[in-house]
This record gives sequence, structure tokens and C-alpha cells, in this order.
Amino acid sequence: MDYIIDATDKKLGRLASEIAVILQGKKNPKYEPRLEGEDKVIVKNIDKLEINPKKMEQKIYYRHTTQIGHLKEQSLRLFLEKKGPAGVLRKVVREMLPENKLRIRRMKRLIIG
Repeated sequence: MDYIIDATDKKLGRLASEIAVILQGKKNPKYEPRLEGEDKVIVKNIDKLEINPKKMEQKIYYRHTTQIGHLKEQSLRLFLEKKGPAGVLRKVVREMLPENKLRIRRMKRLIIG
């Protein structure tokens, strides 16, 4: 089943958690945790997504280059400028999904338009 979600005036975290639940297949009566699920999510009007201005500076994303002392950090504002709202939503949804082999397959069913 295809879910079409309008992101106009919706908070980033609440929208991402709703999408993560759908991608896992928990809204489907045939839910099975070991299966990938079959629901797709299409997100419209991603430019009108609402992000708290205070969170733009306080939220920091970390990544490591595997070299000693190379922990990189980036605020949400910089990440938003670099990747855009679609990239931010994709990262937040990805982090809300369980870390297993199904995560990549589930993320392919997220369409941001």
C-alpha cells in the first residue's frame, strides 16, 4: 500500500517517526518483524517542513572517519544547507529504523518528492 504524506507545517521528528513505523510495516495487519514489509511512503511538500529554530543550533550530528581523533560534528543548520530538507528527513528516518539488514531495503521504499 502506498501512503502519501503532506509535510506542510509538520514537525521533523514526528513526521520521521510516523514514516519509520509505516516502513517497518507496523500499520499492516500482516506485520511480521523478520520481514521487510511492503508499504511505500511518498512525502510531498518537503520544503514546507517545520524545524524548531532553537534545534537548528543545538542538534549536532556526529560521524567518525575511523582515524584517531577524527570525530566530525555538524549542526543541523549546516547539514540542512548541505543536504537540503530531503537529506535531513532521510537521515532522521534512517536512524529511527532498527539496525539490521532490512534497513537498506526499507529505506528504498521512502520516496521524497
